[in-house]
Amino acid sequence: MPQAAVDGTSLYYERRGAGEPVLLIQGMSGTHLAWGEAFLAGLGDGLEVVTYNHRGVGTSAPQDQPFTIAQLADDAAGLLDALEWESAHVVGISMGGMVAQELALRHPQRIRTLTLGCTYPGGAGAQLADPALIQELAGALLSGDRERALRTGFAANLSAAHVADEAHWEPFQAMATALPVAVPVIMLQMQAVMGHDTSARLGSIEAPTLVVHGTEDRMLPAVNGELIAQAIPHARLELLEGVGHMFWWEQPERSAALVRSHVLAQ
Repeated sequence: MPQAAVDGTSLYYERRGAGEPVLLIQGMSGTHLAWGEAFLAGLGDGLEVVTYNHRGVGTSAPQDQPFTIAQLADDAAGLLDALEWESAHVVGISMGGMVAQELALRHPQRIRTLTLGCTYPGGAGAQLADPALIQELAGALLSGDRERALRTGFAANLSAAHVADEAHWEPFQAMATALPVAVPVIMLQMQAVMGHDTSARLGSIEAPTLVVHGTEDRMLPAVNGELIAQAIPHARLELLEGVGHMFWWEQPERSAALVRSHVLAQ
């Protein structure tokens, strides 16, 4: 299993394809499996795509100490070093989008293009999930009932129309149970998210930026994508009508086409 030694820890990663380097950064409780084969295959030829697991996740090294989004961004920069990539096209979703923002701010020379999906800038006007939804998710997660936690997460992260089709449950369940993330690690990730705020600095990002957000996102409402696109010079906003938080899982082919066209247009 490929592992990259990064800042005193070890990160598991996978790479596929050949061509333009693309680094995919997952969100809170997400693993490399959460991208889904349909999205990864949809990215097509001509790209070398790397997915990885954050510290404490999957077969990356265990983590029991707090960390910040900025530290996770430095992890990503360290992974680029291990891959011997001077720069890459960076795609970050949800918490991974926060990591990608910090990566672009802390290591701007490493970014060829930036894609920020279903993420959050912090600051005035930005919105986290409704407190009632957070309480529901936390209760399910801490209940010890794995089925309840997964069903609650499924409903929260995808649109009502997607969830209503029972055929969509089995692939989600299989992905989430194949490599479960420890609850204490998810709590550390949540703590990092709560401290994230790039709102006053986004205007300094020069990389060509695509912002993607589903209009039915309940985890991080679409207003966040609008704020990010307004703050980053010349950023392009793509709102996916009727789509929930995990837009790349719900509409993998469309999402992959957006990323691919953005990467190859530069």
